[in-house]
Amino acid sequence: MSQKIKESRLIHLDALRGFIMILMAIDHASYFIAHVHVSEFWGAPLPQYQSALAFLTRFVTHFCAPGFFFLMGVGMFLFADSRRKLGWTGNRIRNHLLLRGGLLILLQIFIEAPVWLLGPTSAVMGDNIPGGGSPFFIYFGVLYGLGATMIVSALLLELNSWILIGVSVAAVIITQIFIPDPSQVSVLYSPLIRALLIPGHTDFIYVLYPLIPWLGLTLFGVVFGRWVVADSESASRRAWMIGVSFIALFFVVRLANGFGNIHPIEGSNWIDFLNVTKYPPSLAYIFITLGVDLVLLYLFSRIGENIKGWGKPLLVFGRTALFFYLVHLYLFGIASHIIAPANGTSLPVMYLYWAGGLVVLYPLCAWYGKFKSSKPADSIWRFF
Repeated sequence: MSQKIKESRLIHLDALRGFIMILMAIDHASYFIAHVHVSEFWGAPLPQYQSALAFLTRFVTHFCAPGFFFLMGVGMFLFADSRRKLGWTGNRIRNHLLLRGGLLILLQIFIEAPVWLLGPTSAVMGDNIPGGGSPFFIYFGVLYGLGATMIVSALLLELNSWILIGVSVAAVIITQIFIPDPSQVSVLYSPLIRALLIPGHTDFIYVLYPLIPWLGLTLFGVVFGRWVVADSESASRRAWMIGVSFIALFFVVRLANGFGNIHPIEGSNWIDFLNVTKYPPSLAYIFITLGVDLVLLYLFSRIGENIKGWGKPLLVFGRTALFFYLVHLYLFGIASHIIAPANGTSLPVMYLYWAGGLVVLYPLCAWYGKFKSSKPADSIWRFF
């Protein structure tokens, strides 16, 4: 029998998720509207920027992907905890999460991947990635990464927290050790290796978010979710302490300019210092992005109920993240062919399109949030 569920939301988690959705939209508006997008890829030189605005437009969006994976892990544990209170068994919870992960991968292949054909290149983002401007039959982007890590994390969900932390650290270290030298970028690694570890393309397979490099962030999120259930206030304080520690470690790793950077610092200015490798995430990238995300999570927890006033858009977007993600891609993709100049806009003008897109998305996401909240606990509509 379908069950209704009355949820008690932790609004600081929703607020952070909504905030990073808004930042993410900058990146995709830049791609579709301004025709500007770069990728910090292991096998290619780091992108160079002609202005601080160009760099910051890209840099502020770096906090999104780590936030997605971390918050998904948190959400998985909170979901499991809430469903246990409804009488769901461990097997039912696990099977539900496995199904959800599989759905994310299907959405990647059949719903997300086609939208990139609307962009300024014939395939996916990343013109500076070798092969990145060629059409690929199957593109494994962020929804694949989220789906794959959800599937693996669902199988590990009941393990001891220290074991999960150990696997999380191991996944990050393995990534730093086994990513090849850039001279190997033209090697056609097997599709399995692509899907698991090394971003890039092999024949008709193009992988940007492999499983292992992002698994550690999701498993850390699962552990953090346990802390939230045990004591939300204590978990927020831990977010602050860990976040500040991660930011400090970023400076240590970056100044050492060796292990954990994938690309060393290539210049002497502040942009060169902050310009880090994302595909796959270097240790420096993880420290600065997840560190800032955790500090923001703490700050949102301090704001508390006041977010429901001025921060309502954050909550609306944060509670409908997958819906927002899919709709905003098609919104900007279609807009690029209907109302945006064919040759793209300047970055300042792009920001106007971005803001306009958020105005359009808000009522759509508000409607969908109410719609899905009216559905039973096991409804597929709650996946979005």
